[in-house]
Amino acid sequence: MLSEFIEKQLGRARYELLEDKTYYGEIPGLRGVWANAKHLENCRRELREALEGWLLLKLRDGDSIPGLKVEVQRRRMALHA
Repeated sequence: MLSEFIEKQLGRARYELLEDKTYYGEIPGLRGVWANAKHLENCRRELREALEGWLLLKLRDGDSIPGLKVEVQRRRMALHA
């Protein structure tokens, strides 16, 4: 379920070649999920890591996640896309 969510979000990513010849990537609608790297593939990899970290923090804090329904029942967590 999480892998599906991550892949879906990465499919929405936008990349831009900056004037300094580095790549900037972000996922629209997911505030704080961005990356910057010298090569496009490195930018993609860093963006995935940023998304995973963002997702873990949102889950830990019980925050809402656009496009993912999270239900916590006592000591069990259920994820729905």
